Amino acid sequence: MKKVRVFAPASIANMGCGFDVIGLALDEVGDILEITASEGDGLTITNETDVPLPTDIEKNVITPVVRKFLQIVDKKAQIDVTICQKIYPGSGIGSSAASSAAAAYGMNELFGCPLTDEQVVLCAMEGENLASGGYHADNAAPAVMGGIVLIRGYEPLDIIQMPVPGNFYCAVTHPHIVVNTKEARDILPKEVPLHDAVSQWGNVGGLVAGLYSGNIGLVGRAMKDVIAEPYRKHFIPGFDNLRSKLLSAGALAMNISGSGPSVFALTDRHDVAQRAGWIMREHFDKLEVQCEVYVVKVSNKGTKLCGVSI
Repeated sequence: MKKVRVFAPASIANMGCGFDVIGLALDEVGDILEITASEGDGLTITNETDVPLPTDIEKNVITPVVRKFLQIVDKKAQIDVTICQKIYPGSGIGSSAASSAAAAYGMNELFGCPLTDEQVVLCAMEGENLASGGYHADNAAPAVMGGIVLIRGYEPLDIIQMPVPGNFYCAVTHPHIVVNTKEARDILPKEVPLHDAVSQWGNVGGLVAGLYSGNIGLVGRAMKDVIAEPYRKHFIPGFDNLRSKLLSAGALAMNISGSGPSVFALTDRHDVAQRAGWIMREHFDKLEVQCEVYVVKVSNKGTKLCGVSI
């Protein structure tokens, strides 16, 4: 019998313009799983948190991740998973990706690390598919690998880790509004006008160029989404007003985190990030919407072990 304890970070998908292809990892916030492997052939999942999760393991994102890993390595084992810390589902900061990443990474560690980082991400994407009905890696890849990632392609999966400026901070707010990831994807148009597509391509190119050149101003200008945000922002009360206040306070950009309802402001100063967090809290307090606020650095660290026993 061998047991690992694994932490996987929260993440922000899209960074505005990078729908399904860009994401970043956050410091400090995330999921913790304990995974035990022993002789046998089965899977149990125990939730020791106060966060409500499916009691049917077939509806838990961890299940397809574990099964995919065992299929790839052609092994059988009794796997027992305990969820010790959990991001609230539907929060928009990669709840399903954190559990999926922790499960994939933990399984890889238990079996001697036979998979590459990209293969671990592929396993984690099985959980994302169960959660949202699609194989996307903009949360799973940064959760596994850390930093800011670009998914250049999915067939085959091609992940590029991009530079993270040392002074990148995020103020992230999770208002207590439920936005189902699948519903947030279903609301999007099936076709995009050429004018909007050209704008989005230019912004994605500008974001990548800004990260590689260290041009923080360019990063902020490029983080504009003309594809998903116009449809999804209506889930978030007072979205446009909140953005105006945050930009006036010195934030580089403000966007929806993934499919929402969380929103984030990116800054290059810790004091500005703290001010952004206060503005976010005040905004939702006035609307009588409870929320959590996190002010954290963009993290270069992905999923990691925080304990092993044999």
